[in-house]
Parts: sequence; structure tokens; C-alpha cells
Amino acid sequence: MFTENKSVQPQDIGGGVSRKILSYSKNLMIVELHFPKGSFGAKHSHPHEQIGYIISGRLVYEEEGCEDKELQTGDSYHVKPDVVHGVRILEDTVLLDIFTPMREDFL
Repeated sequence: MFTENKSVQPQDIGGGVSRKILSYSKNLMIVELHFPKGSFGAKHSHPHEQIGYIISGRLVYEEEGCEDKELQTGDSYHVKPDVVHGVRILEDTVLLDIFTPMREDFL
């Protein structure tokens, strides 16, 4: 499977945030997210393991039980399954999130 980014229509998920489902299989999914400055990814949890990579921008990563961490272009983070986490966006930011297994709730 391949996906041309230009052919994927972004989904408006509220608060100015958009999401593109790029490629996925039953066991793996890659998602591009666009966050405007001042927006946030509300704290939540899910049974999926997640790795995020900051393509551009700057944010504060928040994880339950951990100190908040400011991250910027080129940085990444790992989220274990069922851990409460979220982000506060400090400047326009583009993230690449990878999930295993795939997020059926995103389709």
C-alpha cells in the first residue's frame, strides 16, 4: 500500500486541528496532524502504543505522572498503551503519529 499525501483530504477534528490518515494495516497506522498555535490535544488514553514525531513546530507534551516536556521540530515521544497524555501547542505544529495496532476509531 502507498499513499500520496496530496491525495488525502484532511479531516477537521475540531479546534482548528486536522488529521490525515496516511497509510495503515490491521497492525500499524501513520497519521499526520496539523495543530494551530494555541490549540491542544486534550488529555486522553487509548489501548494503542504510539510514537509521535514533530515534523515542525513546538509543543508541550503532558503525560499523567510525569513532568511536562517542551518538544520541538525533530523531537519525538513514545506513549505506552492506556497512558493518559495530551499536548499543548506553542506554535503552529505538524505531528506524525504512529499507532499499533491501527486506530479503527479513526476510520
